[in-house]
Amino acid sequence: MTPAVWRGLAAIGAGLPAEIRVVVLRGAGPSFCAGIDLRMFSAEGVPGEDPPLSAADPAFERSVAAYQEGYLWLRDPDIVSIAAVQGHAIGAGFQLALACDLRILADDAKLCMKEPALGLVPDLTGTKPLVDIVGLPRAIELCLTARTVSAAEAAQLRLAELVVPAADLDAAVADLTAALLATDAAAARATKRLLIQAGANNLEQQAAAERQAQTTLLRARLASS
Repeated sequence: MTPAVWRGLAAIGAGLPAEIRVVVLRGAGPSFCAGIDLRMFSAEGVPGEDPPLSAADPAFERSVAAYQEGYLWLRDPDIVSIAAVQGHAIGAGFQLALACDLRILADDAKLCMKEPALGLVPDLTGTKPLVDIVGLPRAIELCLTARTVSAAEAAQLRLAELVVPAADLDAAVADLTAALLATDAAAARATKRLLIQAGANNLEQQAAAERQAQTTLLRARLASS
């Protein structure tokens, strides 16, 4: 992972055709993502890339916000994002898996929030989904020890919707994608929006949101019939 990768991910999200409903992220090779290219922190830097801004630069926080754009679009209500994780998902790679709606792990997967061990904080939008999924105490333990989580433990912690043998990862992702695409597109998108809202709403607010969503969905269908 380098700034060019994060900018590339953001460009994919910005240019995603409207008809796309499912996005699958998969690493090439034996690992999903080994994390930040540590050459970014060396005097030599990463060949072909400008050095990252110093934290003393007034634009530093804006540069991090631009990197985060490579992750934030994966939560878009118009798509369902799936991380197909094989091998290592370390630091920025673990956060990329956490940015997705769903995670299918090969049984050789290993997850680690490495940033604190490098003297950094996880800043690529991973802290909120991690706390939402595993709870605050476990998130503290995972981040501040920077320990590695196996695929089996990830399933126990609800960090994986499914763990399969590595040889079956592609088939499992294909099956899930087919099942998601079998659902009515407009209903799926409206339902995802409702589910995203649910955590911040009380019951009365969520009930109102459901009524409004149903009315909007069905009126649009009547208008197009």
